[in-house]
Amino acid sequence: MEYVFMNGEYVEADKAVIPVRTHAFLYGTSVFEGIRAYYNKEEDQLYAFRVKEHYQRLLASAKVMWMKSPYTLEEYSNITKSLLKKNEYKTDVYIRPTLYKSAIKVGPTLTDNEDSFLIFTTPFGDYFDANAGLKLCVSSWRRTSDNAIPPRAKVSGAYANSALIKTDAHEMGFDDAVVLSESGQVTEGSAMNIFLVINGVLTTTSITDDILIGVTRNTVIELAHELGIPVCERPIDRTELYNAEEVFCCGTGAQIVPVESIDHRPVGDGKIGKITKQIQSLYYDVVKGKVEKYKKWCLSVYD
Repeated sequence: MEYVFMNGEYVEADKAVIPVRTHAFLYGTSVFEGIRAYYNKEEDQLYAFRVKEHYQRLLASAKVMWMKSPYTLEEYSNITKSLLKKNEYKTDVYIRPTLYKSAIKVGPTLTDNEDSFLIFTTPFGDYFDANAGLKLCVSSWRRTSDNAIPPRAKVSGAYANSALIKTDAHEMGFDDAVVLSESGQVTEGSAMNIFLVINGVLTTTSITDDILIGVTRNTVIELAHELGIPVCERPIDRTELYNAEEVFCCGTGAQIVPVESIDHRPVGDGKIGKITKQIQSLYYDVVKGKVEKYKKWCLSVYD
């Protein structure tokens, strides 16, 4: 039996439904997070990764969308832990908390529109092969801007933009795409942040470059500092993608995945680079609770 948390209680997954006239369904007026939990077989323990940080971002998204949170950060963490425990997973898991406008009404207004919360969970392996490089293109679609649908808010309706980007990339034979801003500079992938190695420096777009400020992005930057790798956050031009020594993408779903080529141009020698390997290796140890210094990021489910 699988359970979902909805309307303040744990219910059987097949009974967790919303009415067809729900505002969030009609207008995309929900905010959400994607969180991973990793099963450590040796310890028989499930670790939910950076739960607090994900819920902090959920609350920031909610503020943009005129939403009031029904729970505190601590309550969100406890609910998530209880749901995972109730579902008794012995495998890696994806967690999707969603705060949504639940009024039964027609019209896009966000005010005078109640907020509801749900979480579902599902077993989830690798979204991409971590050892095989991605083949990317630069998308003809542009990322929505902060003054349109702000990318720093994880709004479900905004993912129509990501869907167009990723689908077109797939139809052209690529794995995914790099997305430019309206001003023509690099933002991120369809639904993941991007890092380049340029002259030995790990380089990524800044938080004001129309990106989702990724929890995994933040993790990568901290781990790079731990490894003594210099990091630079700055605007990135399209042509810098073609001459970078290494490129990788990151996100809760993607994890840490190397890029083999962009617009048919090989990245470096077309193989996973040294810095990417270092960060990827440390990351997978950290998320499974194997690095004591970073155990603070791992919420133990079974205790």
